[in-house]
Amino acid sequence: MPDPAITPELIAKHGLTPEEYQRVKDILKREPNFTELGIFSVMWSEHCSYKNSRLELRKFPTTGPKVLVKAGEENAGVIDIGDGWGVAFKMESHNHPSAVEPFQGAATGVGGILRDIFTMGARPVFLMDSLRFGDIRPDKPNAATNRRLLSGVVAGIAHYGNCIGVPTVGGEVYFDASYDGNPLVNVFCLGTLRHDQIRRGAATGTGNPVFYVGARTGRDGLAGAAFASRDLTEDSKADRPAVQVGDPFIEKLLLEACLELFQHPEAVVGVQDMGAAGLTCSTCETASRGDSGIEIDLALVPQREPGMTPYETMLSESQERMLIIVRKGHEKTVTDIFEKWDLPCALIGRVTDDGFMRVKNHGVTVAEIPAKQLADEAPVYKRDARRPADLDAKQKLDLATISEADITALLPRLLATPDLASKRWIYRQYDHMVQVGTVTAPGSDAAVIRIATGENSWKYLAASVDCNAHYVALEPKLGALIAVAECARNLAMTGAEPLALTDNLNFGNPHNPENFYQLQQAVDGLAEGCRAFDIPVTGGNVSLYNQSPAGPIDPTPTVGIVGIIRDAKHITRSHFQNAGDAILLVGEAGEELGGSLYLREAHGLKRGRPPELNLDREKRLHEAVRAAIRSGHIRSAHDLAEGGLLIALAESAIGGAKQIGATVKLDLLHQRVDGLLFGETQSRALLTTSADKVDEVIALLKAQGVLTLRIGTTGGDQLAVEVAGGQPRKFTWAVFALHQAWDRALDTYLE
Repeated sequence: MPDPAITPELIAKHGLTPEEYQRVKDILKREPNFTELGIFSVMWSEHCSYKNSRLELRKFPTTGPKVLVKAGEENAGVIDIGDGWGVAFKMESHNHPSAVEPFQGAATGVGGILRDIFTMGARPVFLMDSLRFGDIRPDKPNAATNRRLLSGVVAGIAHYGNCIGVPTVGGEVYFDASYDGNPLVNVFCLGTLRHDQIRRGAATGTGNPVFYVGARTGRDGLAGAAFASRDLTEDSKADRPAVQVGDPFIEKLLLEACLELFQHPEAVVGVQDMGAAGLTCSTCETASRGDSGIEIDLALVPQREPGMTPYETMLSESQERMLIIVRKGHEKTVTDIFEKWDLPCALIGRVTDDGFMRVKNHGVTVAEIPAKQLADEAPVYKRDARRPADLDAKQKLDLATISEADITALLPRLLATPDLASKRWIYRQYDHMVQVGTVTAPGSDAAVIRIATGENSWKYLAASVDCNAHYVALEPKLGALIAVAECARNLAMTGAEPLALTDNLNFGNPHNPENFYQLQQAVDGLAEGCRAFDIPVTGGNVSLYNQSPAGPIDPTPTVGIVGIIRDAKHITRSHFQNAGDAILLVGEAGEELGGSLYLREAHGLKRGRPPELNLDREKRLHEAVRAAIRSGHIRSAHDLAEGGLLIALAESAIGGAKQIGATVKLDLLHQRVDGLLFGETQSRALLTTSADKVDEVIALLKAQGVLTLRIGTTGGDQLAVEVAGGQPRKFTWAVFALHQAWDRALDTYLE
């Protein structure tokens, strides 16, 4: 069957503008053929080239004394954790595929991020995920569809992670109508390696053989990168061939075979996984990084479907495949290892010195493109940015017009909202204990994982993912800044110092100036936060075009931060540990209700300016909490975030292995009661300590420059909160009833 004619309509269908097509012709000095058009289409898509976001990403700090591999250099950044060891970690999205096929979309998202990590030479040791869905409560519009998407995504993540034997140890899940029809599936993976095990993805050494290893190529995932770089519509959702199909058992074999091969550094020159854009991306990127060329013959590529065209073979995103550049003379080392692991392995080409990615089919050239211009010189745009016209109106909030809710009835209702409810229904599907390195079970402020670095030698890592998209929607820069601060705060609660950050920038169509303003401002906020906390960015992902016909999602710049805990005895849990401990509130009392969970759930208002963030105060809080933890006197530590003080008290009481009540007394001063209890003022934490150490801990915290008050004592089977000042108020809840409301909510919504 002959290739179709290159028409303006076909060019537009491939996502290239007339100006971009002219640039293609200028590069080739001729018209492209159909296969070359497809190659440029995927490599110059937003998903692969970041053409609409690259200029913004340059704002991020990417260097530091612990950075071993910088953002953008390879498949994942690498950070030094001491004693010759490093960690490779990254976060990626699989949003559009998960909207169309939630199980396979999420499963292959896990497979892709795992390959990014072991491509670096690292063994993956844990996964986390950041998920967003429309509201799943039965009385909400589209609830049935949202429940189907949630169930499919969770099953896909569990299937892939459990089968390959990498634990999913934590994450976050939030719900909002803006994600109706466009769920977000952001997956984080971290692996460990010694410094001398770092592998690069460059094709060097003229004449060196190029090997294809892993699963055979099929027609699944055709042009998936281009699919991810356009709005979701009913027509695009019907594009099921753009969704890949994963096989975690093949990936497990591929992982072990690659790590065994990497033990022969003399044999391996470069390695690149076939992720977005498949063979296209892996060949041109390795050639570009190596300042070389590469030539392959598609007739040599292992295929599982007959009659595949060069276009299909080059654009397929079939999973579980790698490209390996082998040092000439070591071919047998490669073939023996992959034969041992019973995986396809084929010599499909060689490294050249002319700078071209040359693709042949049975010896006939079907594509010939300068590799560097294809991989690294895609057009870069700075889109128009305009502050959303309705943003000022959304930020206006007159609390005088808002009556106080029934606080006694409201607390169990808030704990049962999908955002706050126990995520046990989700994480019980994940094997979070495989590899026996998980120290804290899912549900804490941050995951803590033990990493073996030798015989009876361990390092302890903490990791968290975070973003309050409601804040970002109401004030993008401030909301993104808070995302960094809260994620770092979560680590501080475990006793960890932050090392580095990865991000996943989820936004709408960048051609809309209001959407691009949100992206631009959010990047400014993330960059400012990273510099303030001295946290380099090691890489990440940009996912644009996240919108359905109903409109764009709330802007969601998710961040993931990895930290290190210097001593195992400093690992601190989030929940009350003992009866009779003193409860300390560290930080300002606060009453900021703008953008709060309380306003959304009690009053149906998604408005107000998010709480302000004082970076100096936030940094002092982190240092003070870590200092208190290192004193050995802190029993638990939990940050104040969504829902404010009362929610943090309730979570501390009900979220642990055993439920422990508390008696708390607060001073109202000039605040509203609902502001005092549900305000989301930043830079705050709840700590507990033994009664005989209270004065010592308060003195230590105050010496660090943070306000600290003893507000209560743990114990009993009730959460009792007395508010003094003005007209005294007292609220009491049975801890068992709060736990039941919180623990069973998702089961109820999803049964």
